[in-house]
Amino acid sequence: MLTKFETKSARVKGLSFHPKRPWILVSLHNGCIQLWDYRMCTLLEKFDEHDGPVRGICFHNQQPLFVSGGDDYKIKVWNYKQKRCIFTLLGHLDYIRTTMFHHEYPWIVSASDDQTIRIWNWQSRTCICVLTGHNHYVMCAQFHPSEDLLVSASLDSTVRVWDISGLRKKNVAPGPAGLEDHLKNPGSTDLFGQADAVVKHVLEGHDRGVNWAAFHPTLPLIVSGADDRQVKLWRMNDSKAWEVDTCRGHYNNVSCVLFHPRQELILSNGEDKSIRVWDMTKRTCLHTFRREHDRFWIMTSHPTLNLFAAGHDGGMVIFKLERERPAYTVHGNLLYYVKERHLRKLDFNTSKDVSVIQIRGGGKIPIYRMSFNPAENAVILCTRTSNLDNSTYDLYVIPKEQGDDHVPEAESKRSPGLAALWVARNRFAVLDRGHQLIIKNLKNEVTKKVQTPSCDEIFYAGTGMLLLRDADNVTLFDVQQKRTLAQVKISKCRYVVWSSDMSHLALLSKHNVTICNRKLDVLCTLHENTRVKSGAWDDSGVFIYTTSNHIKYTLTNGDHGIIRTLDLPIYITRVKGSQVFCLDRECKPRILTVDPTEYKFKLALINHKYEEVLYMVRNSRLVGQSIISYLQQKGYPEVALHFVKDDKTRFTLALECGNIEIALEAAKALNDNACWDQLAQTALWQGNHQVVEMCYQRTKSFEKLSFLYLITGNLDKLRKMMKIAEIRKARSSQYHSALLLGDLEERVKVLKASKQMSLAYLTGMHPNPRFFQFYN
Repeated sequence: MLTKFETKSARVKGLSFHPKRPWILVSLHNGCIQLWDYRMCTLLEKFDEHDGPVRGICFHNQQPLFVSGGDDYKIKVWNYKQKRCIFTLLGHLDYIRTTMFHHEYPWIVSASDDQTIRIWNWQSRTCICVLTGHNHYVMCAQFHPSEDLLVSASLDSTVRVWDISGLRKKNVAPGPAGLEDHLKNPGSTDLFGQADAVVKHVLEGHDRGVNWAAFHPTLPLIVSGADDRQVKLWRMNDSKAWEVDTCRGHYNNVSCVLFHPRQELILSNGEDKSIRVWDMTKRTCLHTFRREHDRFWIMTSHPTLNLFAAGHDGGMVIFKLERERPAYTVHGNLLYYVKERHLRKLDFNTSKDVSVIQIRGGGKIPIYRMSFNPAENAVILCTRTSNLDNSTYDLYVIPKEQGDDHVPEAESKRSPGLAALWVARNRFAVLDRGHQLIIKNLKNEVTKKVQTPSCDEIFYAGTGMLLLRDADNVTLFDVQQKRTLAQVKISKCRYVVWSSDMSHLALLSKHNVTICNRKLDVLCTLHENTRVKSGAWDDSGVFIYTTSNHIKYTLTNGDHGIIRTLDLPIYITRVKGSQVFCLDRECKPRILTVDPTEYKFKLALINHKYEEVLYMVRNSRLVGQSIISYLQQKGYPEVALHFVKDDKTRFTLALECGNIEIALEAAKALNDNACWDQLAQTALWQGNHQVVEMCYQRTKSFEKLSFLYLITGNLDKLRKMMKIAEIRKARSSQYHSALLLGDLEERVKVLKASKQMSLAYLTGMHPNPRFFQFYN
């Protein structure tokens, strides 16, 4: 079981995936409903209006609605866009166990401890049908995904299948047809037409109460789970239904069961703290996943994706069963990848996609990894199961003639091993089940055994070289010399991506990307909140990688950013210019177009290729605060000026890079005193006294102007400042200017006007009798 996301909260009693968005609804025993984004691992919203535990919950497949039913006997319909309950349906007389929207009609089905099943029209907000017949709590009721059928499970130990075609005719196509049907076939209808819902089959076989029953999405099958600890498979036709087989293995009550939407599997969980996966044809248990302390209560599957969710005593876990990452490898312009039962080859240049070989065993066990040998035209395909002791690898020689999708199954040399990959033209390394490294030749014969540091995974590192991974480190190991060359501390590295010249590598962990050079010196490390999926180096030395919902980039110095968002995860195989070649989860080759301007611009700045920078500035559409802040942080404010139209930002950037002309232009547009003060200070540092003068004039800083005229020797303007001070009646400024000018008469005049006669007399004392005459 591959765990995707887990919450820790109260006991979970209901779950529902959104059909289109990465959301899941979780209803809790404490009465709260939570809406989670499972890709971003964030809680989006809480809905808390039920008076007691909430059990049944379901998203509508088209409208922004969901329905919930609780122990307060109420069914509530919510609009998650408006974040509120829009109406409540009343009618049940006991706890409501499950609720579900119909896939086509405006109906809701609910099951209750009052021993009834009710069908509601949520548009008219009325109960349109009450199904009675069970004589104990009804634990579950579900619509068939395509037919006019409904299945219910009850603690009376039975599963009932109901025909609701009469309800559809009555509520969807009203008219006189009901009377005509009654006259033609009176035995199958009541006086007013066909009965709304009738019991079609009663499935008896469980010894104790049945907790859950579900339809198969396409086949006439039903699965049920009960307190007798058994999972039963039933088949039905128009006339009867019968038990096919029983799956035994749970040792406590089975709480929930469902069919796998795409594989012949049954999933069940229960109070024995386990989730079990059953082979639907052999009715045998394939896998068992256990928790130590939590009993499981509910389980659901995503309507389109390979995702499942299970609710337990302590929260909820989202998981998938099969590995979705395709096995692929790139050599030159060729992509080799595994799809279904075939190894295929795609030419990037011509887009020619042909089948190479048919995999031994029909590809039933997913291929975990592959390694291609161009010299011998051979490939190693590794399979790995949850039980590592069953892991194997197959050595194939690819035939020269290719292109037929109906090629016979290829012969291979199969051996046990956790991992295998080529280390030379005629040698490959195998990590056996005892975690020992073995070197083999093309005949799959052991040539030597190599003593290595402890490891649980191996990666290619060039001819005769391997990267060995343990829980905390990745080690560069020389297989020929049998010695360790370098080591980097990184927790649980999952994938290794080398650049084309093998000078750099990216180590991908669950939530981290670490860029190293050939000697395993760490150049940068990035942390992602969502899972890192894949990556590839482009021709310019930028690493392009994908997370669950983004394509991103990182330069070797750690500068990084987002290129574009993704609806669904992809796996990058190659990056060429503005094209990203990738595989999706269905193993279909795709080409996505991206804009590489941002990271090429940053790369050109780092490499001091200013001609490229200038060209991009003039011809590209680089915009946004992120580019501006990046250029500021890296010390390129003059380049950032080319991207900015906002006067405030332009003013700040111009001051930062000392561009007085642009700063003056922006200051005029802003006309703010604080801006004029900042500009004056910067212009003063540069000795641009003309701009300083303008700034002081704009802010009316007369004292600063006077001092500026003094230090620049502009006495005429200093005299004008003295006259202005006189007009302003600013005696202190006037006296100060007179003092700076050495104008004794003006100083005496100011003191006299200020009633400072003694000071005026002292100031006027001079050998020249004219001054005394002036004073008298």
